[in-house]
Amino acid sequence: MISVVLLGAGNVASHLFKAFFASEKIEVKQWYNRSLKTIDKYKAQVLVSDNLSTLVKADIYILAVSDDAIETLSKQLPFENRLVVHTSGSTSLYAVDMKQKRGVFYPLQTFSKAADLDFKNVPICIEALNKKDLPILKQLAEAIGSISHKVNSDQRQAIHLAAVFVNNFTNQLYRMAHEITEMNGAEFDILKPLIKETAHKIESLSPYLAQTGPALRNDKKTIKRHLKQLENEQHKAVYELLTKSIKKTHGIR
Repeated sequence: MISVVLLGAGNVASHLFKAFFASEKIEVKQWYNRSLKTIDKYKAQVLVSDNLSTLVKADIYILAVSDDAIETLSKQLPFENRLVVHTSGSTSLYAVDMKQKRGVFYPLQTFSKAADLDFKNVPICIEALNKKDLPILKQLAEAIGSISHKVNSDQRQAIHLAAVFVNNFTNQLYRMAHEITEMNGAEFDILKPLIKETAHKIESLSPYLAQTGPALRNDKKTIKRHLKQLENEQHKAVYELLTKSIKKTHGIR
């Protein structure tokens, strides 16, 4: 059984705790957060603390905190030479203090506290300064049903950057589409089958081959009509930028 101490209480930490606690192969020995109020409701399930000096011994210490807090928190840990990992996609492995065994346990998924999540659908990117620490990180991922992927820092940071495009930016486009339908008294829900099919299509096609639409067809009349329809200047700017990008990608003038 792998013993874990979890530090932090944000979205990632909350989902990891639920997954760890449900696993028969993981023992969550302690949950730390600087605000005890946030995790106090879990005290019947796990030892909670807001005092770093009370941290107990465990196989892995997981810093599921904001990127800016990783370096500071790792320096404050009152021990050394233990496996300490962070969960960030973009932060360097070396943000963990050098007195520790350093690693990364990065769940590649979007996390919202209110949304249920099955870790079978969450790939885990693992990284360790010492290769000997990789097997236990792999085992930890497998214990919650995830598939682990050994990556280096450059690969992980590239994956995180790409994730911003496919998740955060795409979600903002959904928001813009929602605004467009609302402004015209149409239902956004009618677009949901299209959203699902667009995501499903890249299971078998590359994004390049899956592209469709007026920009790919160089349908100038439709593009002109769309731009005329758009009253919001931000929407118009995004439409023009993405149309230009699609044309350039597919060699359309």
